[in-house]
Amino acid sequence: MSEHNHVVNKNGELNVGKVDDAMERIDDKEKERILADFDSFQGYLHKRIQLAESIGLNEEQLAQTAEKVAGYLAANEEPRNSEEKLLQELWKVGTQEEQHKLAHMLVKLAQNRRAQ
Repeated sequence: MSEHNHVVNKNGELNVGKVDDAMERIDDKEKERILADFDSFQGYLHKRIQLAESIGLNEEQLAQTAEKVAGYLAANEEPRNSEEKLLQELWKVGTQEEQHKLAHMLVKLAQNRRAQ
């Protein structure tokens, strides 16, 4: 896959505009595995955040990416459990500022989770 398809390029520059494309490329089986339960979802986020931190993304960049992912999920995926339903409802009623703060909180939640 060429570099122009990636959210982060080889220079470590973030392009959150590519998040939707990246989400669309996730295989349906893999997406179902990730979203099947909240623990799987948190584990996936934890691993992705560790990877992002290892290439130098800062907390704000992580939150911006989380914000785009959350927006995508709220618009395109049905919640598979009560935790995802709560997150979707909070996302929908939140202002842009509140959504950004929620994205920061989701990053913190995933950072504090132990890898499985």
